[in-house]
Amino acid sequence: MVCFGKVKPKKLTTALCTTFEQGNITMKRKDFLKSIGFAGVGLALPSAQFVAKANENEGSCVLIPSETAGPFPWDLTDNSFFFRQNVTDGEAGVPLRLRMRIIGDGNCEPMQNVRVHIWHCNKDGAYSAYNVSINPGQEDKTFCRGWQMTDSNGEVEFTTIFPGLYTGRICHIHFQVYVSSVYAAVSQLTFDLTAKNALYSANQSIYTKGIDPLTFSSDGVFSDGYIYQLATLTPNESGNGYDSFMEVTVKGNGVSGLRNAEPETGGQFSLAQNYPNPCNGTTQIPFRVHHSGFVSLELFDLSGRKVATTVNQELQTGDYSIPINISELNLPIQNYAYQLKISNNSGTFSQSKILSTMGEK
Repeated sequence: MVCFGKVKPKKLTTALCTTFEQGNITMKRKDFLKSIGFAGVGLALPSAQFVAKANENEGSCVLIPSETAGPFPWDLTDNSFFFRQNVTDGEAGVPLRLRMRIIGDGNCEPMQNVRVHIWHCNKDGAYSAYNVSINPGQEDKTFCRGWQMTDSNGEVEFTTIFPGLYTGRICHIHFQVYVSSVYAAVSQLTFDLTAKNALYSANQSIYTKGIDPLTFSSDGVFSDGYIYQLATLTPNESGNGYDSFMEVTVKGNGVSGLRNAEPETGGQFSLAQNYPNPCNGTTQIPFRVHHSGFVSLELFDLSGRKVATTVNQELQTGDYSIPINISELNLPIQNYAYQLKISNNSGTFSQSKILSTMGEK
């Protein structure tokens, strides 16, 4: 492999491109996650088999209705623990694989690298993190809450359990899409009444409150409309749980997300999306160094574990393009995040984006 770009400083050697740090590398997870903010900086790591599958519930391109965050919200932004796909925390319930695809209303295209939070009650209708009269004894719990970042197809995936019944509300899941530090969409999703109650009826030993007695018209949130908030609900192929999908339209233009000026790079560098993306095992990560400094380019998996270091040296001002070969790194076919960090007299600055892979597992 050979590095290339419009400018190739002498210090950028071929060895830099062919020497990788691999294996079970210990990292300061919180340091990596500090770079995952509101401006398309972070991880989205749903399984790669879904990258090209995006036709369900597609084509509306109507802004998602805004809804209340409810009585039990929790800002997970600064808590790296909640960067996770699996949010069950061992809670009993019917397994649910929830996929969401985020698109921009400006062009109806996928919004890459935007942050999606979800939270919902457990099988008994209780929310984690709260101890109040209507939700006692859950203040030390963290179940059914988490966040991910959208991949090249604008998708995130969560592993959770199907929510039970919360008194006074139809079955629902809260979500929030952080597009930038100045704009976030807050809404809720729900399910077809027949499909949902069939699930409850088939699992009465788990969902002891029975079927959902409410309808859309009797629910305080969905009574004014729900068509753009209705997620699919189908038994999965394994016969162990259900799959759900919903497309969500937010403000902005797809492909690169909402354009805005954010401070995390400090004007020290510009990090581009890898190309091709998604890739079939090999790709290039382009970036420009505006002010020389010590630069690292690292690859992380969906749990925040560092799996490779591709650049780790002083770089001068110029354009660079770093090749990544998933096979040579002995990494599985899935999605990854890459983080560029530069340290110089101005400080330390970092930014991350999503690298999606596709191919046979």
